[in-house]
Amino acid sequence: MAALLPLRALVRWLCLALLAGLIVTPLAQIVMRGVFNVPMSGAEEMARYFLICLTFLGGSYVTAEGGQVKMEEFQALIPPRPRWLLQLAIEVAGILLFGLILAASLVSIRNNLDNQTATLEMPFWLFMGPLAAGSALLVVETAAMLAHTWARGRPEPKQTVLT
Repeated sequence: MAALLPLRALVRWLCLALLAGLIVTPLAQIVMRGVFNVPMSGAEEMARYFLICLTFLGGSYVTAEGGQVKMEEFQALIPPRPRWLLQLAIEVAGILLFGLILAASLVSIRNNLDNQTATLEMPFWLFMGPLAAGSALLVVETAAMLAHTWARGRPEPKQTVLT
């Protein structure tokens, strides 16, 4: 879908920035502690936050690129029509699952608006935001896959993506 291309590019660059932060934060902690004998307060929590953000936000990009585990070897053993129906069912189940996770994360954020993390004192909504945003992006990408599979009228060919 061409309409999703700018969003995918934004997610890709955001994930690259998060990966850089995930690498630089522990490195800075090591340098500060080892060279200057001054530990960085909250570096572990910040690195963990970058990892959480990268995982949840990057999931939609992985889905768009076809990198999710699909067990294609087993699907290839199924005749085309049942395989197409199976792929449609998997995508519908994905939309429902990611929609449920989105709803649960929004309820959790709403119920904990006054809470914050221990070390960095980060607001809870900011800590849980990547889960909600990632789930919403996964709903959109999985719906786009469903629309594509439905429009094709036949199963997707086996495609192994190694990036």
